[in-house]
Amino acid sequence: MKRDIKEVLLSEEVLQKRIRELGAAITKDYPDGDLVVICVLKGAVLFMSDLVKAIDRPLEMDFMAVSSYGNSTESSGIVKIVKDLNSSIEGRNVLIVEDIIDSGLTLQYLLRILQEREPASLKVCALLEREGQKTGQTFDYTGFIVPDGFLVGYGLDFAELYRNLPYIGILDPSVYE
Repeated sequence: MKRDIKEVLLSEEVLQKRIRELGAAITKDYPDGDLVVICVLKGAVLFMSDLVKAIDRPLEMDFMAVSSYGNSTESSGIVKIVKDLNSSIEGRNVLIVEDIIDSGLTLQYLLRILQEREPASLKVCALLEREGQKTGQTFDYTGFIVPDGFLVGYGLDFAELYRNLPYIGILDPSVYE
């Protein structure tokens, strides 16, 4: 698998340090009250697992799966909810945990859907945000701004592979061209 990686962009150590910082900021911003942390599957599951351990307060976890990529390296532009939440978020503080915001269009769709469910607050924590994402939107918590290149590892995949890498790397284009 390592031979398919053109470059390690973010090492395991760098990722874990930033995740602890994000957890501390979230802990400070949500000192008490209800907090539901929603993981956008599958890519954000490793990030969320480490992030919630770094948040020092009670919280509930839930999961949602949306799809816009399939087995391609580019978004189809069509968003489909594959798995919905198990609990109501009405009147609750909600934090969406995303792996990467590429164009921002999938997340924009997800925010609109969840806002219709009337949460008390709705914030986003993304591990990665692509330079120049299309919506121009800013998010509440961002781990890293990343350049172009197809990223894999630490939950990010290509055709369901490479998620288990402990770092984030740039996939060699020869793998998917």
